Amino acid sequence: MTETQLIDELEQLRDVRAPASLRAGALQRTGLADAYFPLATPLGRLYVAHNAHGLSAVLYADTPEDFERTFQSELGRLAVAQPPPERLTGTLREWLRGDRRHKLRFDLRGLGAFQRAVLFKALEIPYGQIRPYSWIAREIGHPQAVRAVGTALGHNPIPLFIPCHRVVRSDGHLGQYSLIGPEAKRAVLLDEGVRLDELEQLAQSGVRYFGSDTTRIFCFPTCRYNKTLTDRHRVTFGSEAQARTAGYRPCKVCRPAA
Repeated sequence: MTETQLIDELEQLRDVRAPASLRAGALQRTGLADAYFPLATPLGRLYVAHNAHGLSAVLYADTPEDFERTFQSELGRLAVAQPPPERLTGTLREWLRGDRRHKLRFDLRGLGAFQRAVLFKALEIPYGQIRPYSWIAREIGHPQAVRAVGTALGHNPIPLFIPCHRVVRSDGHLGQYSLIGPEAKRAVLLDEGVRLDELEQLAQSGVRYFGSDTTRIFCFPTCRYNKTLTDRHRVTFGSEAQARTAGYRPCKVCRPAA
């Protein structure tokens, strides 16, 4: 689109008699608005915004008008209600079931490099598994920035699909959740099949890792390799140092330690 065409199209937006579809389409093409639609999720109805760069926001709101106000306040753009592309809704449903055959793109242009690194690392946590904040800090090369990681996840603009709900405190307790609250975090993890009662008991007793006395490898409790580990061969550890002292090495899949 040339500069002249762009100016002409913006001028049309000032004409109150212009059809709403024309105004909405022009705003989206010029990057001044994102499309949005309601989506049924394990947490009820959420609003999902997207643009040419990918998903841009996932928010809870009582009404579409509330969503539009919040979106404009937080992202500085307008939000225009439009039916979602059929392929996109299918991909979103797959992601909520842990199916990653199709990829999602995310619009994180307004975020700093550190927060983008945190969010992209959270995307690596598999469905039905959890990792501590310290894991993300270490994985992105800032092992001392655990609190900053928590802050970055607390401002995740696309929760549920960028799974900040899979990141928990280093002591094993769930911690906070930016989307609705901690009970929502619990509900999403339960929907993914995470055995929270068992994990909370482990946290209370100080257990952080499981080890296999046959492989001499230690993992996070939710690592997929622990699903076939029997009680007979399971060893528990309260720290990385304890596991290493016992002669165990970290799992190369869930990477519980450097």
